[in-house]
Amino acid sequence: MPVKICILASSSSGNCTFISTGTTRLLIDAGLSRRETMARLAAVGETLERLDAILITHEHSDHIAGLPVLAKMPSRPMREAGWRQTPVYLSHRCAQQIDWGGHQPDVRPFQAGATFAIGDIEVTSFTIPHDAVDPVGFTIRAEGRVIGIATDLGYVPDSIKWHLRQTDFLLLESNHDLDMLKVGPYPWSVKQRVMGRMGHLSNEVASQFIRDDLDERTSTLVLGHLSEQNNYPDLVRLVASQELDRRGLATRLIVQEPRQAGELFTL
Repeated sequence: MPVKICILASSSSGNCTFISTGTTRLLIDAGLSRRETMARLAAVGETLERLDAILITHEHSDHIAGLPVLAKMPSRPMREAGWRQTPVYLSHRCAQQIDWGGHQPDVRPFQAGATFAIGDIEVTSFTIPHDAVDPVGFTIRAEGRVIGIATDLGYVPDSIKWHLRQTDFLLLESNHDLDMLKVGPYPWSVKQRVMGRMGHLSNEVASQFIRDDLDERTSTLVLGHLSEQNNYPDLVRLVASQELDRRGLATRLIVQEPRQAGELFTL
């Protein structure tokens, strides 16, 4: 059976990725409103009611803005046995940071670094360097394919490089152009945060990863979480394409536009 992926949103305005197999459907992050999430799922023939779980990388608002409402949705596998909320998987410490709006969700906490199964999907979490409480990235294994999700990280340590080996599909951050950030509108304190080792990946660092560490197996690379103030999609595409060409890789490069849903990929 094919594995399907659609990046519903990837930017500081909201983050949400849909992944499905023939029997299991997940959202990674819930940074969009319920209405917008429903609309973007409907565009690829899916509904909220069919979700099996929501996974959260960290507690920043662009990743959880819609979570308290979405966590009330009924879980598809349990509909025949009675109404049940959609399970939410997130790290123990992250769960403690979220205001659930007065209701008790079905939280499935895990320790960062844990591997667990949701239906026929195997999920591995890994720690990422970001200024949140216990942030994680994920690798998703299903039907012999491997999907990597690594955004909101200040740099790429060897541990993350290890987790992103042998991925068929990779969503990687390429947040800002360093020169644009330095002369851009942000206060200096925010610029320091974004540039720091607990901030966000620059185009240059993302391209260095492509040059030195992108696995030859990766057939699709999506660069996302672009800053709307400190980056241009065409610039991201140019810099990354140059590194792919230097290595002679046939990897398909996609630059995820801010505030837009991406295409539906089939692996």
